[in-house]
Amino acid sequence: MAISEQVIEVGSLQWFYREAKPIGESAKLPVLLLHGLPSQSYCWSALMPDLAERGFRAIAPDWIGSGLSAKPDKRDFAYTPDAFIDALAEFLKTLEIERFYLVVQGFLGSIGLQYALRHSTQIERLAILNTPLSSAAKLPWKMQQWGLPLLGDVLTQDPLLVDRTLEAGCRYQIEDKYLDIYRKPFLKSSDVGRSLLATIQNLQMKPSMAEIESGYANWEKPTLIFWGMKDPWLPLAQAQQFASTLKNAELVTLEEGGHYPQEHWSGKVSEVLLPFLRRQAL
Repeated sequence: MAISEQVIEVGSLQWFYREAKPIGESAKLPVLLLHGLPSQSYCWSALMPDLAERGFRAIAPDWIGSGLSAKPDKRDFAYTPDAFIDALAEFLKTLEIERFYLVVQGFLGSIGLQYALRHSTQIERLAILNTPLSSAAKLPWKMQQWGLPLLGDVLTQDPLLVDRTLEAGCRYQIEDKYLDIYRKPFLKSSDVGRSLLATIQNLQMKPSMAEIESGYANWEKPTLIFWGMKDPWLPLAQAQQFASTLKNAELVTLEEGGHYPQEHWSGKVSEVLLPFLRRQAL
């Protein structure tokens, strides 16, 4: 299945997204895939054709400030969870997507979880891959440094921060041909570094985690938690605790996977995710 690259204007913001469509008509709801930091929608490229082959329209946007989406000045876009959530709502409205399956990962995936709480009627099922879930989750020091005055301005202009972070989180080496795709936005413009700096400075981890902890205590939608065990930043215990509070959750672990399990283990993710999404029809 081919993956197309699309650009859409939503108000004053330009969104870039990747899309894989099934052949022929399909009654299945679309699947929205949201990436973490410092990644982009390309991280879902190996998974998206599997979804399309099973009749799901797969849509993976670059968050505002990431990848090839708009990188507005912080005076024009607040880079807070609220700002991202409002922008995502407008993106989905423009695409005329009213109900969907949601898949989130990483340190921006938590914003996807907040979106789901605030727009729960839109969410059919939820899948979570190595995403901060509670107040016990902390932004890694590697990422905290990106938001520091002066030092952050320097670090976020270094394209190699992508290499170091993705490989540190994966616990595996990533081929240069793939890293070139992640580096490209940093090499094209300094705007992506400034957007990353603003994102880290306004991530609001503490109140965001409080919202997730309290909100998901009443969550009843079917939820899959897929956890890479080699994640250096988010331990399994946090996923186990979160799963224990949900009324309809399934926790699956991958011994070989790290913080970004879709990078090296997309086949393993597909083996679990596809049956979970299709189970609704039973």
